[in-house]
Amino acid sequence: MLMISGDKNLVREGTSARERFLLQKSQVETLELVIWPQDFFKPLTIQGQFDVVTSQDPFWRGLIALVAARRHRARLNVQLHANLRKQSWIKRLLAKIVLARADSVRVVSNALRDEVAHLTRAPVSVLPVYIDLSRFVDLQREPRSQPQSVKTILWIGRFEDEKDPLLALETLRAVRGAGIDAQLVMLGSGSLEEDLRKKMLSLGLTKNIEFPGWQDPLQHLKKADVVLCTSQAESFGASIVEALAAGVPVVAPDVGVAREAGAVISERTELPQKTIEILQENTRGHLQILLPTREKWAELWKETL
Repeated sequence: MLMISGDKNLVREGTSARERFLLQKSQVETLELVIWPQDFFKPLTIQGQFDVVTSQDPFWRGLIALVAARRHRARLNVQLHANLRKQSWIKRLLAKIVLARADSVRVVSNALRDEVAHLTRAPVSVLPVYIDLSRFVDLQREPRSQPQSVKTILWIGRFEDEKDPLLALETLRAVRGAGIDAQLVMLGSGSLEEDLRKKMLSLGLTKNIEFPGWQDPLQHLKKADVVLCTSQAESFGASIVEALAAGVPVVAPDVGVAREAGAVISERTELPQKTIEILQENTRGHLQILLPTREKWAELWKETL
């Protein structure tokens, strides 16, 4: 099998992506990985006989995978992790070309299956991203020192436009304006960090926001009253699933697997009000989708090829 991906974490030890890759590798005789476009020409020049060529997406990587599959006379397996309607016109065009020629398609949610079903004659399988939820289920919350102690809003992600972290600051301002003593913890980093710090100053929220960088969310979920997602789009939404498994409610737009997983879905303009309601009601989160075990996920993955 030849896998064409853009995820560099597949070769980084200790990452969840690397763990998934090793699970996949255990199910086939040979699994060659190409990180594209880093290894730009490798998919078309690599030697060997492959039964399946799989692509991380149906866009430029999908087009490269299609050419490679024809060259090796292999089946083409296409993965889809993002809503097509939110992609550029050129990506939507590429997706139509690639999906129409795929031999099998794998998506991470029922919503994505419904979106691509008319674009391909290949079987479309739904398989969520593998997540080890054992760390999060039945997570014991840290006891509050006082009944009226500060509420904690947790935000997790990259500080980039598509994640819209600036909206999290506006949400915090609205929450505090509603008379709720709250703080915002933003786990992550990215190119918008300086903009976030400037906006924090302009809104007078310096004492109410923390930037711990990238950290294991587990310890922060023990303290969080709500997880806020402000993303314009999500390929899946692992942080949403983890939070709900830990019993922490999630407020999110209708992105990725948020609706299916059990998040409180809101229009983007209403995210502050929904967050206020969750904090006032002391709501608990509940994961509403059943994810397969490690071994079962590996078996199901092989079947999707």
